[in-house]
Amino acid sequence: MRFVHITLLGLLVALQYPLWFGSGSLSTVWRLHKQVDAQGIENARLAERNRALIAEVVDLKHGLDGIEERARAELGMVKENETFFHVVEDPTH
Repeated sequence: MRFVHITLLGLLVALQYPLWFGSGSLSTVWRLHKQVDAQGIENARLAERNRALIAEVVDLKHGLDGIEERARAELGMVKENETFFHVVEDPTH
């Protein structure tokens, strides 16, 4: 009887080993789920960035307002007959 118990316990351990430590183990599945979740978050961030870039491209293709805004912000350009004021704050305050 003792031999049967030991044999059954050994068989149970042999069958459970792949579940806990094999290539398709639960820890591997949990780690892959975490990676999928992290990739989903990254994909959502990149999709939002792509939407913003597409909107900017459409704005630049179809209107001068976007080009003018970009020239002012990035290149410091001003229109004809405009006066540019550069306000410098006192660093001691």
